[in-house]
Amino acid sequence: MKALKLTAIGNSTGVILPREILQRLRVDKGDRLYFVETPRGIELTPYDPDFATQMEAAEKVMREDRDVLRKLAE
Repeated sequence: MKALKLTAIGNSTGVILPREILQRLRVDKGDRLYFVETPRGIELTPYDPDFATQMEAAEKVMREDRDVLRKLAE
């Protein structure tokens, strides 16, 4: 396990992520990371969990109302 050092960034505190971590997360400078609290601690992810929940709801509606949506599209 590698440790990351906290550093001052203006009036805030930040952490510098090594290049290999950025590559594994598939993010680059300017991208957003989201943190999710899990039973094991904090998880950093490039995926917005709220957006994922909204997409699941939308997919459910699309499956259930497929015929109605097809008629609306005509």
